[in-house]
Amino acid sequence: MELLYPSVGELERQGRALVAAAPRVLRLRAVGESRAGRPLWLLSAGHGDRQILTVAGAHANEPVGGASVLRLARLFARRPWALDRLGCTWHFLLCLDPDGAHLAQGWAPEEPEPSLEQCHRHFYRPAFARQPESLPAPGEKREPLPESAALVRLLDELKPVAQFTLHGIEFGGAFAMLTREVAGAARAIRETAASLRIPLDDHPCDGPDWHPDPPGVLLLPADRAGSERDPSGFVAGSTWLYPLRHRTLTALIEAPAWAVPAVSDARPAPDPEREVARVGELLLARTRELTAVLAEGRNTAVPEDLAPLHDAATELLDVAPSIVDTWAAEEISGSRGHFATLGIAARRIPLRIAAMTRRTLAHTDPRTAGALADLVREWCQELTKTYDPRWVPVSAQTGLHVRTMIDIARRVCPEGG
Repeated sequence: MELLYPSVGELERQGRALVAAAPRVLRLRAVGESRAGRPLWLLSAGHGDRQILTVAGAHANEPVGGASVLRLARLFARRPWALDRLGCTWHFLLCLDPDGAHLAQGWAPEEPEPSLEQCHRHFYRPAFARQPESLPAPGEKREPLPESAALVRLLDELKPVAQFTLHGIEFGGAFAMLTREVAGAARAIRETAASLRIPLDDHPCDGPDWHPDPPGVLLLPADRAGSERDPSGFVAGSTWLYPLRHRTLTALIEAPAWAVPAVSDARPAPDPEREVARVGELLLARTRELTAVLAEGRNTAVPEDLAPLHDAATELLDVAPSIVDTWAAEEISGSRGHFATLGIAARRIPLRIAAMTRRTLAHTDPRTAGALADLVREWCQELTKTYDPRWVPVSAQTGLHVRTMIDIARRVCPEGG
C-alpha cells in the first residue's frame, strides 16, 4: 500500500507503538516544546557510542521527512544488528516544527497521482524567522525560537558524527547539500536517485554560495566566506552549520514530490542571458498580478490563527525583486537543467503566495479568495503543461532519504572504527 505522510499526532502514535514493540532497541523522550507548547519528540535507536541525529519536519510544507524517519526506525527495530555494525545510537527528531505542521495539515497523497492543485489547498511554509533551522543572524534582534534552542541543546548534548536534515520540495529534482566532502557519497547519492527513477537537480538554486558538484550535490566552501546571496532565507548561522564546532557532518537531503526530468539536463544553455531575463520577468509579472488582485480585495483583518500564513505570503511578495536580482547577479552561464530549476522557482514562489493568501481570505473575503484560487489552478495547469511533472511514490521519496542516510552513515562510521 502507498505510504502516506503522517500527521504530527500520527508520528507520536507510531513512535510509541514502535517503542512498545521493540523496547530493547527503541525509546522515546521529549526534548523540548514548540511555541504553542507541543512536545518535540526524540525517538532513539540502539546503544552505540557514536551518535547520529536525523531531523524531520523542519519545514511545514515538507511532511515526507516524518515518513522517512518512521521507515528507518522500523528497519532498526527489525534489524538492530545494523546499528551494532555502525557502533552508533541513531536519534530521530520526529518533527522540528509541529506548530507549522499543524497549520499545513490536511493534505495526504492518498490517490496514486494526486494533483498539484490539491497539494496547494493546504499549503503553508513559514516566514524565514519562523523556521526552526534558522538561528538569528549576527545583529538580528530576535531570540532563537524554542524549537531552535531545543535542537541546539540536542546537538551540544549528542555531538553527533552526522546530522541528517530531511526535506521535500513540491516539484523539481533531488539533491543533497553536504557541509564537507565525504569520499564516495556523491556517487552513491546519484546511484540511489537513478535506481529510484528520481531525476537529480543538475545545479540547484539553493545555497548560491555553496560549491556545485553536479549533478545533485552542493558542498559547503571550506572557508565559508560566501556572502550568502540568497534573499529567500538561508543564512550561514543555521542549525545546519552550528554543529561544525563538534566536527559534525550535516547532510541535507531533498526529495521531490513531483519529479521534473528537465532539471537534470546537463547540456549548456544556448542563451544564458536570455534565460535569466526570462525567468526573472516571469516571477515579477506574476507577483505584479498578485498585487493587483490583492489591491482589489476588501482589506479585511486576517484571523489570528492564520496570521502566520499571511506573514509568510507577504514576505515572499516583498523579497521577490531581490530574488530576481540574485539570479541576475549570477555568473551568466549554466546548464539547461539549472535554468529549468530557476524557471520552476519563478513559478513556485507566486504559487505559494497565492495558495497561502487564499487560505487567509477564504472566510473574510471570498471574492478575492476565489480569484486567488483561480490563479492557483491556472498556474498549476501551466506548470504541468510546461514541465510535465511526474508524481514520485512516497515509498520512493522515503527510499531516497533512507538509503542516502544509511550510505553516508556507513562512510562516517566505518565498521571497527
